[in-house]
Amino acid sequence: MTPVDLSRTVVRAVRCAVEDGELPAAAGVPERVVVERTRPGGVGEYATPVAFQVARTAGRQPREVALVLARRLGGEPGIERVEITGAGFLNFVLAQRSAAELVREVRSRGLRYGYAPDGELRARVVGDAVHRIARSQGLSPAAPAGHAAADLRVAPVARRDGDVVARYGADAAAWAMLSVAPRETPVFSAQLLVQGEDSELFRVRYAHARSRALVRNAARLGFAGEPGDIGADEAPGLVRALADHPLVLEAAAYHRAPEKLTRHLVVTADELLDFQYRVLPVGDEKPSAAHRARLALAEAAGTVLAGGLALLGMDAPDCL
Repeated sequence: MTPVDLSRTVVRAVRCAVEDGELPAAAGVPERVVVERTRPGGVGEYATPVAFQVARTAGRQPREVALVLARRLGGEPGIERVEITGAGFLNFVLAQRSAAELVREVRSRGLRYGYAPDGELRARVVGDAVHRIARSQGLSPAAPAGHAAADLRVAPVARRDGDVVARYGADAAAWAMLSVAPRETPVFSAQLLVQGEDSELFRVRYAHARSRALVRNAARLGFAGEPGDIGADEAPGLVRALADHPLVLEAAAYHRAPEKLTRHLVVTADELLDFQYRVLPVGDEKPSAAHRARLALAEAAGTVLAGGLALLGMDAPDCL
């Protein structure tokens, strides 16, 4: 179960609890539930304050609502354990997804890994119409359905920075503009022009290029990537970054916060750059199932980086 799946499962649990009379009919069923990684020292892997949200309309204490939801969610496939902390926070331990399962999903979805499934028909039709109307008025169509695009406050580029596209190039300028919250003024510096590890955009693109180089070099050695199990300690950060990608995309879309995606791409790139040296055979070593699994993981990471850059309007060169 992915974090996005978990969010939808919690929404379904609230709806069913209301329909079955465990929660009052007046209890509001949220369209979306915020699910976040627990903080260091917290309980479980993910947590949500949904019980507080529902309690306001249900006329119940948050902990009462949390107890109802915990009973329902504890039996859901993919959820290993549900615990309640504080006044009503729900904390989840999910059944572990293997690296192989994760890689297979990235492969099957390609650049669309992490995208939400197509919505209900009327939601799509209404959403498309709202977007077209917004375009006709010169407004951004990027806001989620139900949000007025004009409500998004975007700080302009400071006059002192001049023509940033001419100075830094379209992609580097865009990266600087997307790396901070829309309401904050972006910072432009000579670092954007650096083709080295001091540049975040360069690291993201370089990590993608390295994933493609690994695939080419493996082909010369006579093998290709194949999803499989890798050692638990081999790439925990990279596996976690890939697993979190759908949740990051959902949060970035809902909050209209592209900086969440840029930060995540940097984390993914850095993890891949650390992992790359363990992918190919060394010396007289023969390609094994472990090498194929590592290569598939690196290839999946490259796919996520390319897809993320595409969403930001940037390309992902195969060679740098």
